[in-house]
Amino acid sequence: MTTFWRYPTLPPSFPLLILALTVCLGTARAETGWPNWRGPNGNGSVTSGTFPVKWNASSVAWKVALPGKGTSTPIVHQDRIYVTSPAQGQDALLAFDLTGRSLWEVKLGTEDPPKHRTLASSGNASPVTDGKSIFVYFKSGNFAAVALDGTVRWKINLVERFGRDDLFWDQGSSPMLTEEHVIMARLHGGESWIAAFDKGTGELRWKQARNYDAPAENDNGYTTPVLFDHAGKKALLVWGADHLTAHDATNGKVFWSCGGFNPEGTGYWPAIATPAIAGNIAVVPVGRDDRTGQARLHGIRLGGSGDVSATHRVWKREDLGVFVTSPTVYKGHVYLLRHKGQVVCRDLTNGRTIWTGSFPEHRAPYYSSPVVANGVLFAAREDGTVFSARVEEKFELLGENPMDERVIASPVPGSNRLFIRGDKHLFCVGK
Repeated sequence: MTTFWRYPTLPPSFPLLILALTVCLGTARAETGWPNWRGPNGNGSVTSGTFPVKWNASSVAWKVALPGKGTSTPIVHQDRIYVTSPAQGQDALLAFDLTGRSLWEVKLGTEDPPKHRTLASSGNASPVTDGKSIFVYFKSGNFAAVALDGTVRWKINLVERFGRDDLFWDQGSSPMLTEEHVIMARLHGGESWIAAFDKGTGELRWKQARNYDAPAENDNGYTTPVLFDHAGKKALLVWGADHLTAHDATNGKVFWSCGGFNPEGTGYWPAIATPAIAGNIAVVPVGRDDRTGQARLHGIRLGGSGDVSATHRVWKREDLGVFVTSPTVYKGHVYLLRHKGQVVCRDLTNGRTIWTGSFPEHRAPYYSSPVVANGVLFAAREDGTVFSARVEEKFELLGENPMDERVIASPVPGSNRLFIRGDKHLFCVGK
């Protein structure tokens, strides 16, 4: 039976407000390249471009061998692709042009091999760029800023400085940027925090403790902070340890916090999927879709102060959710890719299901977060099959495209091409 809750505390004009804010948000952020792991709008989607929907590993525009196995999603900026990878026992950042030609490779320190050799690597975190530098982080603690020509601007080691991450598995949170800072979140079994480092020097500018009592493993966080506006100020949304918190981007101060996501105290619910924001609502995945009846989804209204647990929960769904894959927001709808390939389109304002569809049944699950590019959803299954489906009005399967190697990273749309990072190669599909 579907379990569905909606909190009827909003004015009748609220859906129109959400739509207006969503449109304004999309207009305000120019869709240039793919500068971070969830794209130019921070929600896994772009609204323009023409992208291929059918191909196979032998019909791609090009593929290049990578020096080691990595799982981080590439980024694209001004006709260049940047990707992290282990290389000869070192953490490395590589740059390619749109023809697949290698431009440079810079090594940044000794790698720390992953615990999970199948699904993870020493470089799970994706790079991020502000158009001047590329910022990278690795499991080893190596944290660096690299100029667009490959020059290392600064490098520090966060593990040496703050100790090792106490995680069940391997580090996964990617760095993200504000105007002045590189933001890193460490959510784990030890002292948890969110911190800002100077983009120009790497110096620590502020560090805000973030510790909550949580059941076993629930304090393990692999999510990436999300930037949003709070009462005219830039703010950071952080999900983990069964709590959603909003922080002042200038100093880390907590604007508000929201709990109540796990009232029964269920354990082994690590925060892996990153929330998505559209307009004034954050869509927060809770629990895990790889276990029957343990996936949830909440819609939280942004804003307020102090503890907003009782006032800002707009809706919740207790009948379905996700595990690893982050939600994608596109034109006012939220799209979920479930662990075994079901795709669900939801209304952002009330959480109701608009339609469901499914990719072909298979024993392999999905660990790669989906993207939507101009109405087409791309999803990579663990075995390396990348699906395309039109999703604006209904679910329409367009292509089933085998890459012949495992794919954990998210597909990246850019310059009317699709870039796919596998265990062994970087692929370009399109022109």
